Amino acid sequence: MKTNKSVIYWLLSGCVLLFIMVTVGGITRLTNSGLSMTDWHLINDTFPPMSEEKWVEAFEEYKKFPEYQKVNQYKDFKLDDYKFIFFWEWFHRFIGRIIGVVFIIPFVYFLIKKQLDKETIKKCFILLGMGAFQGFLGWFMVASGLKDMPDVSHFRLAIHLTFAFITFAYTLWVALDLIYPERKLPVLELRKIARIALVILIIQIIYGGFVAGLNAGLIHNHWPLMSDGQFFHESIQLEQSNLLLAFTEGKSGVQFIHRTFAYLVVGMIIFLFIKSRKFVLDKTQDNGVKTLLVFVFIQFLLGIFTLLFHVPLWLGLAHQIMAFFLLTAMTFTLHRFTK
Repeated sequence: MKTNKSVIYWLLSGCVLLFIMVTVGGITRLTNSGLSMTDWHLINDTFPPMSEEKWVEAFEEYKKFPEYQKVNQYKDFKLDDYKFIFFWEWFHRFIGRIIGVVFIIPFVYFLIKKQLDKETIKKCFILLGMGAFQGFLGWFMVASGLKDMPDVSHFRLAIHLTFAFITFAYTLWVALDLIYPERKLPVLELRKIARIALVILIIQIIYGGFVAGLNAGLIHNHWPLMSDGQFFHESIQLEQSNLLLAFTEGKSGVQFIHRTFAYLVVGMIIFLFIKSRKFVLDKTQDNGVKTLLVFVFIQFLLGIFTLLFHVPLWLGLAHQIMAFFLLTAMTFTLHRFTK
């Protein structure tokens, strides 16, 4: 079946929307807006409150939950403040609905017009399931902050964030399959290195979610060593009863893993670049590796400055966006080395 450019543009538009959604999700987290909407309805909360009376009702409902009762009521938190945090959570959910519409309607159209081959149809059904599951994960995350603690579970936040990245990467992969229907023989050695680098990058993204969920970027704001000139800070062992808990639930331990894994990510991509110089690559393969190298150094520097400046909104957001670009380059490069 001849590749339909409309299908490619459709999939790439989904990638763009997923990028926007993750970016808005980052703003939602960094502005502590994620718990402003205390319920979830498929239709009823499609639009924000349309009158002052409805805003007051929503605000009064918000006051029943831990974030207001344990944090915001002591900050002279007013209705206008609530409107600000409500906007970002609502916008995040609204984009999710837009993604659903942008995916489903063209998908049905392409099916009716028989513009998708069997393999692409299978992949699109996987994407449909991933999108639905991501919506569930979003509410699963929010629900964890509406019970006793005025914050979401960092485990659930990391799952939600990482699965969004994976959904984007798979959508891009499906689009690349259509953009490059004919490929050369795979470069097996480089493919193996790229796969390992991808796994390390995903672990790093997971720990980025842990750091965000625990606000672990607000401590040990030094580099290259942690506080008090220590590489492995003493607080790591004091926070939890064992290292496993320290490295998954302790602020110091989680930050240590995230900052240490950054060196692994950089090292693997440098290794991939050096190895790639021994092969005759086509233009897309060569550009992919070079782009990875540039992106990983930018991301490394952003991570350092985000830490040193105590995670200001714009730097925290830039760090998350660059992680997205890095994953894009990694997905593209791996695709070019795969048969």
